[in-house]
Amino acid sequence: MLIDTHAHLYSPKFSSDRDEMVRRAIAAGVTKIYLPNIDAESIDAMLDLEAAFPDNCFAMMGLHPCSVNETVEQELAIVEKYLNERSWAGVGETGIDLYWDKTFFEQQKMAFARQIEWAKDLNLPIIIHSRESNEECIEVVKQGQDGRLRGIFHCFSGTVDQAKRMIDLGFLLGIGGTVTYAKSELPAVLAAIPLEHIVLETDAPYLPPVPHRGKRNESAYIKLVAEMISEIKVMPVSMVAKITSQNAAKVFPI
Repeated sequence: MLIDTHAHLYSPKFSSDRDEMVRRAIAAGVTKIYLPNIDAESIDAMLDLEAAFPDNCFAMMGLHPCSVNETVEQELAIVEKYLNERSWAGVGETGIDLYWDKTFFEQQKMAFARQIEWAKDLNLPIIIHSRESNEECIEVVKQGQDGRLRGIFHCFSGTVDQAKRMIDLGFLLGIGGTVTYAKSELPAVLAAIPLEHIVLETDAPYLPPVPHRGKRNESAYIKLVAEMISEIKVMPVSMVAKITSQNAAKVFPI
């Protein structure tokens, strides 16, 4: 059993074969796939996918930092409305992205902090995007951690020290296809981190593992991530699947 804790399978990149792609994942042993939201434009497609595969796909609600701009208050109002209308698997994805644009850095921090409060109030995990912003995200989480906050630092790409500080704050590390890349520093970092603090993800359709790099990613490829981690940890793939799935089950209510 494998769990993909982070996949955007509602993306238009899957419009030609979405159902077949999900079935491939299920056939590959991926029993649960968690769907982080992006913004108001992605909600309908995400919910349609969840409705089509209710036993396998689980929606989350949040505002992605790359969608934070001058309309942030309107977007957050939509997120809050949806969060209060039904149950969700988590809050996110949210966080800070300083890779593409720093124009709305302060607004990103504000939106991140607000979603942290919603996650605590609803007893839901929060999914954190921290591209080029590990230190900034750690600081925001530290300020919001009162014992009620849990979640995943998605697409983890930091140092051993940053990993340990994230873990100390009560978070898991989401590991995906980048761990298979030739120049990745992740294998060395993960060698120092117990598997009990790691969950698997794809971020599909992005960041496909080798040998699919440069192509569209999909949830079935998560087995390749598990295989790479099994090499790093020198343990059977079945054990990697078991432990990471147990970790995911602890953080998600569904």
